[in-house]
This record gives sequence, C-alpha cells and structure tokens, in this order.
Amino acid sequence: MRLGMVGLGKMGGNMAQRLTRGGHELVVFDRDPEVTRAVAEASGAKAAASLQELVAALEPPRAVWVMVPAGPPTEQVLSDLADICGPGDVLIDGGNSNYNDSKRRAAELETRGLRLMDAGTSGGIWGLENGYCLMVGGAPEAAAVCEPVFRTLAPEGGYAHVGPSGSGHFAKMVHNGIEYGLLQAYAEGFEILHKSGFEYDLEGVASLWNHGSVVRSWLLELLERAYAEEGPALERIKDWVADSGEGRWTVETAMALDVPAPVITLSLLARFRSRQEQSYSAQVVAALRNQFGGHSIKTTDGAGA
Repeated sequence: MRLGMVGLGKMGGNMAQRLTRGGHELVVFDRDPEVTRAVAEASGAKAAASLQELVAALEPPRAVWVMVPAGPPTEQVLSDLADICGPGDVLIDGGNSNYNDSKRRAAELETRGLRLMDAGTSGGIWGLENGYCLMVGGAPEAAAVCEPVFRTLAPEGGYAHVGPSGSGHFAKMVHNGIEYGLLQAYAEGFEILHKSGFEYDLEGVASLWNHGSVVRSWLLELLERAYAEEGPALERIKDWVADSGEGRWTVETAMALDVPAPVITLSLLARFRSRQEQSYSAQVVAALRNQFGGHSIKTTDGAGA
C-alpha cells in the first residue's frame, strides 16, 4: 500500500521503518521538520513538509495513519486531515484515544464521507523488531482496505478487527488496565524479595521464574534486563510513576458497568501515591494512632515521639 504517517515519535518512527521494510510506500510528516527528515532517511519514506503536502502525495482513496498523543493533538490532526482529504479516504488513529472520542469522531467523519479506524496499538519501543499487537475497530470494509498495513505491522496472530468504531480503543484501554495490575504485582513481589534479608540475586530470580514458572512473561524478561542495567537497588530510578490515562478510564468504565476491578483500581492508586513527595494521609494516620493509642511517631526533625 501507499500510506501517509503523521506523528513520528518513538512508535510512529519505528512503525514507518517496519512498514517500508515490508514493502509499503510511505509519505511521512511530523511537526518537527528534523524528525521528519531523520525518519524519512532511516525508512526510505518520502518526507512531507505539511499535512497538505502529505495528502497531495497520496492517490485516492487515501489511507493516513495518525500517531500523535491522545486528546487535543489527535483531535486537531484529525480535524485538519478531514478538511484536506476526500470522500472514501481512511484515517487511522493508532494512539491511546478514549473510545468514546473515537466513536464520536467516526460518526462526525462519516458525515463527510471519511472512514475512521481506531487501532489500539501495543508493542512500545520493541515493536520495530517484534511487531505490534493491533486491536482495530471500525467499518469492516475500511479494515479490509488497510489490512495489508495491519498485517505488516503485527506479528503472526497479532492483528484482529475486533468490532465497530470505538471497540479497538476500548480493547486497548482494558489491555492497559490489565497491564497496570501485572506491573504492580511484580513490583510488590520483588520488593518483598528485596527486603527479605536473604540477599536474593533479583536478576537471577527474574530469569529463574521465566523458565517453567506459571508467572513467566515478557515483563519478567524486561525486569531481568532492568536489573542487569540498573543494579538490584534501582538507585538511578526515582519512585515516581506516570499513568497514560487508560488505567483511569478502565476503572471508570468498570464502575459504570458495575464490574468489580479491585486489582486494577488499587494499582492505579499506587501510581498516584508514587507522585507525592510526602503523604499527608499517612501523616493523619500517624497522628491519630498517636492520639488514641499513644503509638510512636517520627517527627520532621528526625526524632521519635
């Protein structure tokens, strides 16, 4: 296929390379001209200086993949493309958009003769070599048009058209919610090992558990790699964890559907705690225990009471 790619960050740039390696012709654009130039050179794609130039370089019916941050950036790019593209063209949102936004955008674009595919994309920085897992929502006929691209990006068995507009990003939202829980479980387990007093080789345990254990996984392989690079204390890495928004949406959706999701919910709250320099709620608990039971407290001057 001939495809436009808008947004050439860590994932978009690697996706462009994987697609050209697979024989597709790409026209690429990023708001940073230097990034556009670098990705075009690395992938053999044609560089475009603007969205207008990108669209003009594609023959109708066009297909344009948008890989920019969710929220206002995606909204703006899709709106700009809608003004430039024509009936029958397909726009693909591969970012982590909220599935409700994807449903709304698909309906709005349909009134203009445009088709939107929401492609939940997992694979991170390893996708260039390993492929990307793609959960695609939208009209079946639009999915069929873009299927050669999807199958090139994904490993064997790693692409599925999962349903109508919004379903791809819904599946990716739940995927990321599950990821929150898995990461938290590994983190808590390895902290217990770290503080056990047994002086475990944590890199070795991660490796051990990847051989025959029921908890073996790619995440454990990555943890083994992290320990090899950073050391067992992970001293260089601050205990501050961001969230992309999809964990929040998963919890909100679970509540709306009356689905109990305690593990995912608590893993999200643990990330919030990681961003506090100090916990006021913990101070309140300490003060209350001191008041009702005379339990000791640690004061800011380092003394105990």
